[in-house]
Amino acid sequence: MTDQDLKKIAQTPTPKPRRAAREAALSAGMAEFDASVSESQSESEQRTQTKRRKFSFRSKGSGRHTRPSSNHSLLERKFSMRAYSKYAVAASVVAVAIIGPASLYYKRTETYDGPVTGLQGLQNFSGSSSDADREERPAAEPRKMAAKKPVALPAPVPSKTKPPQVVKTAKLKPDDKSASAYLGLGREDDANSTADQKVARTENITPPASGRLKQLGELYDNSARSQEAGKGLGAAGGNGQSWTRSSGERGPNRPTDGLGAVGNYSSGTVAQTQPAPGFGDGSQTPDRTSRSSREHRDKFEVAPSSPIKQVATNPVSTFSLDVDTASYAFMRRALNAGRLPQKNAVRVEELVNYFNYAYAPPESADVPFKVEANVVPSPWRTGNKLVHLSVKGYELSSAERPPANLVFLIDVSGSMTSADKLPLVKSALLMLVNELKPDDTIGIVTYASGTAVALQPTKVKEKFKVLSVIGALRSGGSTAGAQGIHDAYRLAEANFDPQGVNRIILATDGDFNVGITNREELKGYIEHKRKSGVFLSILGVGQGNYNDALMQTLAQNGNGTASYIDTLNEARKVLVDEASSTLFAIAKDVKVQVEFNPERVQSYRLIGYETRALKREDFNNDRVDAGEVGSGHSVTAIYEITPVGAPSDVDPLRYGESKTAPVVQVDPDAEYGFVKLRYKLPNETASKLISQAITPSEEASRIDMAPQDAQFSIAVAGFGQLLRGNPSLNDFSYDDVIELARRTKGVDQFGYRSEFINLVRNAKSATR
Repeated sequence: MTDQDLKKIAQTPTPKPRRAAREAALSAGMAEFDASVSESQSESEQRTQTKRRKFSFRSKGSGRHTRPSSNHSLLERKFSMRAYSKYAVAASVVAVAIIGPASLYYKRTETYDGPVTGLQGLQNFSGSSSDADREERPAAEPRKMAAKKPVALPAPVPSKTKPPQVVKTAKLKPDDKSASAYLGLGREDDANSTADQKVARTENITPPASGRLKQLGELYDNSARSQEAGKGLGAAGGNGQSWTRSSGERGPNRPTDGLGAVGNYSSGTVAQTQPAPGFGDGSQTPDRTSRSSREHRDKFEVAPSSPIKQVATNPVSTFSLDVDTASYAFMRRALNAGRLPQKNAVRVEELVNYFNYAYAPPESADVPFKVEANVVPSPWRTGNKLVHLSVKGYELSSAERPPANLVFLIDVSGSMTSADKLPLVKSALLMLVNELKPDDTIGIVTYASGTAVALQPTKVKEKFKVLSVIGALRSGGSTAGAQGIHDAYRLAEANFDPQGVNRIILATDGDFNVGITNREELKGYIEHKRKSGVFLSILGVGQGNYNDALMQTLAQNGNGTASYIDTLNEARKVLVDEASSTLFAIAKDVKVQVEFNPERVQSYRLIGYETRALKREDFNNDRVDAGEVGSGHSVTAIYEITPVGAPSDVDPLRYGESKTAPVVQVDPDAEYGFVKLRYKLPNETASKLISQAITPSEEASRIDMAPQDAQFSIAVAGFGQLLRGNPSLNDFSYDDVIELARRTKGVDQFGYRSEFINLVRNAKSATR
C-alpha cells in the first residue's frame, strides 16, 4: 500500500464509529513506530541525533502524516516503513468491517421502514449511498431487526417473462397504534381500524435496471396478499389481489404458497412451495376489500311471486316441501344491520318454517307424517280465505337414532377469513361434535386453492383429536369448491355405513372460483352422486360474496338442507337444539299436491315455494327429486283462495265454459280440496302416499279462532310478503303483523318469536 493510499484512508470522512476505530488503529501504529526507533538508537549512536516526525490528526476524523525525510538513516527509514505497512493493514481491515455493515444498515432502513414479516427481509442491496441520495428520500427512523436464522432459498428458475412489479408498503401513519392495526392482522385490531387502514395501502413501482437496489425476489407482505397463498401448513396467504392507490382497482398479484414466493428478478420467475390448504399454525389473511365494495354482491335466484291461478283451468298445485331456514337468518342479519334484505333473498316458506310449531305428531314411524288442514279468513283481503296446511314429521328418540357417518367439508379459502365465516364455522362444528355419540364417525376435508384430507374418518370417542383438527384450521388461498366436493364424496363413500346416516356438511360462503364453477355442471355432478346414498347439507356463512343461489342448488339436488349461520346462537339452534332434524332424515323426495274443488274455490295462489314448484306429472314420478324432511320437522304451506261467489280479481272468460255455466248454490258441506303427500323412506326407492280432504269442519269463522300456531305462521307469511313487495296484501301493514304475532306468540322457550317481533319493528323503521 502506497503513501498515497494511506492519505486517502486518513482523509476519508466517516461516521463517528469508524473514526474512533481509525484513531485507535493510528495510535497503535504510532506506538509501534516509537518502539522501533528506540531499539535502533540503542544499537547505533547515530540514531540518537535522528529527528523523528510524529503523526498529527486533523479535527473531524481526517488525519495527516509525513514520511521520514532523506536525512534519516537507512535503518531508521526501514523501521518507519514497517510501521506504516502494519498501520495500513489494520486500517483497511477496520474500514471493511465498519463501512460495509454500516452502509448496508443505513440503506435498508431508508429503503423499507415498514413492518417486517415472512420473507420481507430477504433482499440484497449493493452500491454506495451518497448524501444526495439521502436528501431525495424521506428520513426514516432506523429499525432494529432481531437476528434470524438463515433461510434456504429455492433456486431461481430462468425465464424470459417480464419482471414482476415490486410492491412497496406505504409508511405507517404516526397515529397508528401498531403494525397489526394497519395490516388488520387481528380481528379486534381490524375492527378498530379505519376504512382507509383496512384497505391494503400499496403502490406499484418499477424496479430500476441498475443502481443500489437489486431485487432478489418479490417482497412478501401480508398487505399485498398472494393469490395462491394458504396452500399448506401455516398458510399465510390471501386471495391474490392488491389495491392500487392511483386507480383503486384490484390487480392480480403473483401467486405464492405457504410462506410466500422468492424468485429471480432478472427472469421474473417465482419459486413456490405447496403444502396442504388451511391447516396448521399459520396466520389468517384478512379480507381488506372495502365495505362498500362488498355490499350487495350476494347472489340469489330470481323467483317472482306465485301468480293467481283459476281453478276452472288449473285446479292442481304441486310443489316440493322445503325445510330450509337460510332465508330467515339472512333476512335477520340485514334487518339487524338497519337495512331491508334483497327481495330475492326472502323466501316466504323458509321464514314460516324457521319456527317450531306444536302440530299433532304421527303415531308411529311406519307412517312418519301427520297432515292437517285449517281454513281461516284472510287478514289482508276481505272475502278471501287461507288454507293452512301443516305437516309434522316423526321425531326419532335417542335410541332410534342410526349411527352417523359425517364428513365436514370446510372452505378455508382467503374469503373465509372474517370473524363471521371460518371462526364461526369452527365454533359451530365444535358444538356439533359434542352432540354426537361416541360411535359416530367424523372426517374432515378442507379446500382452498387445492384440497386436503385434514382428518381421516375418526370415531367421536377420540374427541380431542377431532377438536384439535378443527381448532387448527386457518384460511388463505382461492376456492376450489368443486374439487373439495369430489374429495368429500370419496371419503364418505369409502366409510359408507348401510345402516346409518351418511352425510356431507359443506360450510362455505359459496364463492367457488377455481375448477368447476358452472352451476349446471355442479348440479349434474350432485344429482349423480346422490345415488350413492350420501346426502349433502349446507352451512352458509358470511355476506358480501355469499352465493345463495348455488347453495340452494347443491342442497336441493343433494337430498340435503340449507342453513345460514349468522350468529353463534343460530349455530346452536341448527346444530344443537335441532341436531336431530338437521342430521337424521326420516324421508326424502317429499312432494305435496293439492287439488281444489271448483264448486267451492274459483282461484288460488300458493304463498312462497316459488323455487320448489313441480309439474303436475312430477308428483307420481319417483325419479323426480324433491325435498328432505328430518326428524321432528314441522312444515307449513299456506294457500290464499277466493271462494265461489266472492269478488274475483280475474274477469270471467268471454269464450268458454264460464260464460254459459249455470250458477249453482254452493254446498256448505262440500270439500275445499284434496291434499296428497308422497314420500320415500331414506333407504328406499319407491314412494308412499298419504292423502286427506280439506273439509268445512276444519274452518274457523274468525282468524282469532284458528289454532295459535296457525295464526303466528300467518303473521310470518304476511311479513315475508311485505318484504317482497307483494301487491296482494292491500292495506296489511307491519303494525298488523306485530299485533297478530304478539297476540299469538305463545310459549317462546328460546325467544325466537320475540326476536321476530323486533325484526318486524326494524323493518318498519327501515322503510321510513
